[in-house]
Amino acid sequence: MVFYGLMTRILSFNSVSVSKAAAILKSGGIVGMPTETVYGLAANAFDSKAVARIFEAKGRPQFNPLIVHVNDIKAVSEIAELNEHALILAHKFWAGALTLILPRKHDSGLSDLVSAGLPSVAVRIPSHRAARALIDACGFPLAAPSANKSGSLSPTTPAHVAQSLGNAVDLILADGACLVGLESTVVDCTGGKPLILRSGGITAKNLSDSLGFEIEYDLGYHGGAVKSPGQLLKHYAPSIPVRLNAIDLEQGEALLSFGSAKFMGVKGGGAAADLPDDMVRHLSVEGDLYEAAANLFAMMRELDSPAHKAIAVMNIPESGIGVAINDRLRRAAFF
Repeated sequence: MVFYGLMTRILSFNSVSVSKAAAILKSGGIVGMPTETVYGLAANAFDSKAVARIFEAKGRPQFNPLIVHVNDIKAVSEIAELNEHALILAHKFWAGALTLILPRKHDSGLSDLVSAGLPSVAVRIPSHRAARALIDACGFPLAAPSANKSGSLSPTTPAHVAQSLGNAVDLILADGACLVGLESTVVDCTGGKPLILRSGGITAKNLSDSLGFEIEYDLGYHGGAVKSPGQLLKHYAPSIPVRLNAIDLEQGEALLSFGSAKFMGVKGGGAAADLPDDMVRHLSVEGDLYEAAANLFAMMRELDSPAHKAIAVMNIPESGIGVAINDRLRRAAFF
């Protein structure tokens, strides 16, 4: 089935559409690709001209490295060095929503743009059926950051990709909404002890339990060189302001709730419960952090309207995947 979206083709996932997407990538094009985390903007990681198209389409700073997607550990070993800690994490969490920063091999063949001048490379083995089928059909690694304009909300549906990138992308391979809804956890394995550079669905506890010691964070809040995708201070942002840890609402604010908003009021009079439907989205009425993560980007996008003064976000617990949700929200609110 073929859809003609806003300005670019959207093809439903099947063997024919995968072949068409692979042909585009082999010829130096760029393709919107579903993964279990968010939709990615894929290009041949060996082709510098193709990778440059990713930066151009996204308006992405070229000092911001990209994640390379492959289908097995053998393919990882051909482009990067895997130490003991990296191998433990790889065998435990791949295929899945984990990216490892690894020393890049000198003869990797990867475009220098992928690593943004760093001696390392970010690598992931996705579990999504469409992503894996596309990598197999191409026969080369795919560089694929999120398929959206740089700094804006990440896409979790094919329509989001079309809305953000339009005809800058050659084709969008569609396979429904993303299951996780947040970008992968990124772990730096280039030093003596691994560090979390970007939080995600695989939590610090998950990682620490596997390694046998407590893993720490370096999320880049203090600025300095960008070592990982997702470390820019202003990132994942809608076009209107975001206010965190809201316990009530200002007049004109839209509400992104978590748990019950039953007793939340509006300054100057009124209750959150009385707001019109277009001003409220519920990440999870039951307070389920995984449901909230899956809904986060799509619901922020739905509330992102010039008709709203800002988006007020209720408190999200700083535990488990809540750490990743709060990281995205803090970067969205940064100014």
